[in-house]
Amino acid sequence: MRVLIGGGSGFVGRELTRLLRDKGHEVTVISRQPGPGRITWGELQSKGLPPCDGAVNLAGENVLNPLRWWNESYKKDLFSSRIDTTKALSQAIAASSSPPHSWVLVSGVACYKPSLTAEYTEDSEWTPFDLLSQLVKEWEAAAFLPESAAKTTKQVVIRAGAVLGRDGGAMKQMLLPFWLGLGGTLGSGRQPFPWIHVSDLAGIIARSLEPPADSGAAQPSPQVYNGVAPAITTNYEFTKELGRLLRRPTIFPVPEFVMSALLGSERAVILTQGQKVIPMKTLESGYQFKFPDLTLALKQIVGS
Repeated sequence: MRVLIGGGSGFVGRELTRLLRDKGHEVTVISRQPGPGRITWGELQSKGLPPCDGAVNLAGENVLNPLRWWNESYKKDLFSSRIDTTKALSQAIAASSSPPHSWVLVSGVACYKPSLTAEYTEDSEWTPFDLLSQLVKEWEAAAFLPESAAKTTKQVVIRAGAVLGRDGGAMKQMLLPFWLGLGGTLGSGRQPFPWIHVSDLAGIIARSLEPPADSGAAQPSPQVYNGVAPAITTNYEFTKELGRLLRRPTIFPVPEFVMSALLGSERAVILTQGQKVIPMKTLESGYQFKFPDLTLALKQIVGS
């Protein structure tokens, strides 16, 4: 299978590329920089879609980039880096004379309203309620294929939680303060923390890229999968388990107002609030999680 990955040089993209190549698939990455096994976004728009059996978009500015101050310029980059790249790929697929059989977008769980009690499955209805949920709405809409293209290309949306792994993602910024003994709960600590190990997210994407079982059936709407581990975890439980495995104290809670001051209130909610997200359709699809619970995942990441 030939797979085209937008944003393939990032944290999740590297893991997905490794997994696909281990399975014997051929991978081409769409990147800002040209190079072996790559095309640029400009080439995609000028030359059209290269021959491929599956396409994925993972591109997007890191919403928790510690080097970027929360301002209008950064918010604009968050939207354009996701929506423009997704639109470029969906339009290239729609215009292709030999489109891929599968088109996968990885978005986020920010579409689900934070709650200590509500549980969300892929069937849960939602409407935008803040900046990040509006981003998810526009992002997923940009991936939507016209009816004529949807007859030949399976559309999949994977809504990922916080992606955990050794080489990047959320853990990269968390490990240093924890190693220094400065780790602690964020806000109340009671908020749910929807997460997934990067190996499982790559596995769900790879499974979604497989040809549809019934290639003749038109699917006008995307198949939606929640890319989160089955175990529901709170920020307090995550903090205490990471501290236990690192053998470090976790006695420095960070109040919500401090997070808001550091990150901006619209962005801080990612860490100070959360949602109980259930991967119902993901499990029903037959995907078997390698890291279904937090202890297994963190042991692999910190090498305990």
